[in-house]
Amino acid sequence: MSDKDYAPLSAACVRALNDKLYEKRKAAALEIEKMVKEFAAVNNTGQIKRILKVLGQDFALSQNPHARKGGLIGLAAIAIALGKDTGSYTDELIKPIIGCLSDQDLRVRYYACESLYNVVKVARGSVLPNFPTIFNALSKIATDSDQNIKNASELLDRLLKDIVAESSKFDLEGFIPLLRERIYTKNAFSRQFIISWISVIHSEPTLDLISYLPEILDGLFRILEDTNSEVKKMCETALGEFLRSIKADPSRVNFGAMINILINHAQEKNDELVQFTAITWIKEFVQLSGPAMLPYMSGIFTAILPCLAFETDARRMTDIKETATAVNFTLMKLIALQDKEVHEQVRTNDFSSGEIPQEIDLESVVDVLIQYLMHNSIQTKVAVLKWIYDLYMKLPNKMVTYIDILFPALQRTLSDEADQVVQQCLVVIAEVISPHKNNDPKEKTKFYNKFIVSLLYLFNSDKRLLNERGSFIIRQLCVLLSAEDIYTTVAEILLNETNLKFASLMVDHLNMILLTSSELFELRNRLKDLSVQQNKQLFLCLYRTWCHNPVATVALCLLTQSYSHVCDLIKLFASIEVTVDFLMEIDKLIQLIESPIFAYLRLELLEVPCDKYLVRALYGLLMLLPQTEAFTILKNRLSCIPSLQLQLDEKSNSRTKPKTTIDFQALLQNFIKVQENHKEYKKVNRTKDILTFIDKDGTNDDT
Repeated sequence: MSDKDYAPLSAACVRALNDKLYEKRKAAALEIEKMVKEFAAVNNTGQIKRILKVLGQDFALSQNPHARKGGLIGLAAIAIALGKDTGSYTDELIKPIIGCLSDQDLRVRYYACESLYNVVKVARGSVLPNFPTIFNALSKIATDSDQNIKNASELLDRLLKDIVAESSKFDLEGFIPLLRERIYTKNAFSRQFIISWISVIHSEPTLDLISYLPEILDGLFRILEDTNSEVKKMCETALGEFLRSIKADPSRVNFGAMINILINHAQEKNDELVQFTAITWIKEFVQLSGPAMLPYMSGIFTAILPCLAFETDARRMTDIKETATAVNFTLMKLIALQDKEVHEQVRTNDFSSGEIPQEIDLESVVDVLIQYLMHNSIQTKVAVLKWIYDLYMKLPNKMVTYIDILFPALQRTLSDEADQVVQQCLVVIAEVISPHKNNDPKEKTKFYNKFIVSLLYLFNSDKRLLNERGSFIIRQLCVLLSAEDIYTTVAEILLNETNLKFASLMVDHLNMILLTSSELFELRNRLKDLSVQQNKQLFLCLYRTWCHNPVATVALCLLTQSYSHVCDLIKLFASIEVTVDFLMEIDKLIQLIESPIFAYLRLELLEVPCDKYLVRALYGLLMLLPQTEAFTILKNRLSCIPSLQLQLDEKSNSRTKPKTTIDFQALLQNFIKVQENHKEYKKVNRTKDILTFIDKDGTNDDT
């Protein structure tokens, strides 16, 4: 290339720019600076652009690294020479330098940083149109392996931040797409670079970064997951500053655009800081935006409900649980506001569309609640059940639509191992099915009967549940609802039960609960007074079903002081198959007679005269028993009766009792009929068992 190709640069200047020695390149740069000043003085823009082209193309793009270095120092010299006029040539100055920032030669990259620093220092605000290009290059050079280059890039970075801070022409809207793209980098140094810029821009009152926060919030939370503690701390600080700004002026915040981002990161179980920060933001959003968060309840539930289960001494986990609990509490208050139709507190600018949805998406909420009913945490399941109850109390007309899908889930929950969960589940069920509540009584009665039938079906299919939790469930239902309603409904259903074995087993459980549970004290007192018509109807209803279990029938009649009928029943026991189970039931009855429940019965034995039917009934039970411990107990009890009373005649032995109009003879016939059905049922089932055994085990065709 001839000397004139580099004009207006002299041959000596060109050779110096290509020299490997920095001092010679520096001397050439000083010559260029002087030349450009002279051109600028006479407004010779043509020659200035010519020099820019030579340095920007022939030198900056040269294969010779020393030439590239010479070009870079020459470009910086031009900027210094132009001073305040640099703004007219920023494109020609900056673009070739930017290209050298990614050069393979680390010295070239270093000089590129130095050159760009000098250009920016002179041009100041004039470089802002080129800011995206510079920022993009800086974000890459921030990860450079050479410490000198990093140091140089940091100087340039600080200078650029100062310029942005002092300028009123910074294009924030144009910068956001670049920031949104770069924020997902995984390099720790790039992340530090990005966070530092976000903090600087956010600190400037003239730059409204809060409005663009939805576009970068997800990226910020991803940076918060970084394993580098310094990066993590920087991001935590930046997020804290954003949250303080949001709390200071929530009117300009688009809560709806960010809540789903927070919900997603609140489920980050591998990083406690991320989870805690996200849930803290959710708490503030719910408190600040009020009912505007109700449409997002299902998502918020997925974030907070699992956190209620945290049981640990770790401080962070405790903080997460407490914050999630606070969110849960605030949401419940919002539901209360909906119930009272207090909507005027909703902020009118929470949603950019101008239309603020305040309705709960109950379908998605119910789906999430059902999902978390299967959680392994007691606290989470109890919280879910309280939510179902609260929603049903506050929004009954809407929740009734979802009862058909809630009911199966609630019924499954009755098998839970935790009493607290089962108890809360029964509270919910009782509220839904209670026939005494308002709204639609017919609908409630339908659910009431449907639940009782399904509960019995559950007991029938899961005997372990019946044996281990049946008493607890029935007692709780009697407390929450009406004991009389529970017992009469169950009795009427069991009356038509085709599985007679289950009917007998169920009656045995109901009878034990009736005779032992403190919750059924009032019901027992009513059954002792059959002179009242309502009590009489209750007794007749129970009796017809209690006939499935002979010993339970005797116990019911002892409770109602129908001693003469007890004697008649015991006489019929001679025709009943006496099995080990049967004797064990009598044994339990003797234990009950010795319990506080039957204290009145034992005291009646001291009456003068005492009831001969009572004495005969007790002796009848004694004769049925083998000489076991129960036999000895009852024998000792009967021996306490004054012997004189046993010799009194029938006339003197008839104490005055309240008269009843019960047809005990008809009841006796009903008892006989039911027991005959049981005989036939056992016979049929034994035949089936034999045939089944032959089908499975019989292999000899000649037999």
